[in-house]
Amino acid sequence: MSDLTSYTHTPVDDSIHEDPQHAYDTSGNTATLPPGSLTLVATPIGNLGDISIRALAALKAADVILCEDTRVTAKLLKAYNVSTPTQILHDHNEEDRILGLLERLRSGARMVLVSDAGTPLVSDPGFRLVRAALAQDLRVDAVPGANAATLALTLSGLPPHPSLFSGFAAPRSSARKGQFAVLRAAEQAGLSATLIWYEAPHRLLDMIEDLIAVFGPDRQGAVARELTKKFEEIRRGTLAELQSHFLATAPRGEITILVGPPGDEPALGEEDLDTRLRTALETHSVKDAAALVAGAVNLPKRVVYARALELGKQKD
Repeated sequence: MSDLTSYTHTPVDDSIHEDPQHAYDTSGNTATLPPGSLTLVATPIGNLGDISIRALAALKAADVILCEDTRVTAKLLKAYNVSTPTQILHDHNEEDRILGLLERLRSGARMVLVSDAGTPLVSDPGFRLVRAALAQDLRVDAVPGANAATLALTLSGLPPHPSLFSGFAAPRSSARKGQFAVLRAAEQAGLSATLIWYEAPHRLLDMIEDLIAVFGPDRQGAVARELTKKFEEIRRGTLAELQSHFLATAPRGEITILVGPPGDEPALGEEDLDTRLRTALETHSVKDAAALVAGAVNLPKRVVYARALELGKQKD
């Protein structure tokens, strides 16, 4: 957004920031949040020891902490003796609460927004509130910290940049394949990036199956689960190898899945082309399915369209 207001805090020493209204004294673990401000605070993704001194100071200085689930946040607050009151803000009530929260900010309230784990807004609620606050020139700050996608990327062994994080993929296979096909088309147009998603354990195998259908079984990938927790696991290999592992060992916990950039890949066979076209034809017209698949393969559009037309007739 071109009209975003940024606030830069220039350090003057190792313990306190220059901005007198937003100071974090690391030695005393205190903070003074400016009146009428919304501060996004990153919280641990598993290990409670990963909370930062600045984050704790902001949590203690706030008038209210907005959180996805008060029960989850309560565990963190109890561990660090934070008594600030909490209120629920999640996907289902965020839109309805925005006007009231903006009014409280205009009245001088000091608010902190956290998610259940990690950095707020990254596949978590809060974006609509932040956008509305910025639109009204209200102050929005952030205290950085843990993020599962970034940590998984650094541990994956895959190229760290460029990378593309897409949050959660669509829950249904047909829509999920459509999303993957768009990314594959971008690769054919020149994109070369490590791709990153979050996924629920009960959908991981279905997702890997769809990734194989679009990107091929030999594409390098990684699955990171339970990061920073007792049973942390980083599994690296081809998509086919990852599929074999999790067929034998049921996946559990919080999962991040990564797919490496394309390398030297063999030409697409007729059988693979038909598979992609049939998948696309489930949710698209012949013309749109051909256009979608043509962007993902090294074949002329007229060739793909002709095959899509034939498969469409067979389907009818």
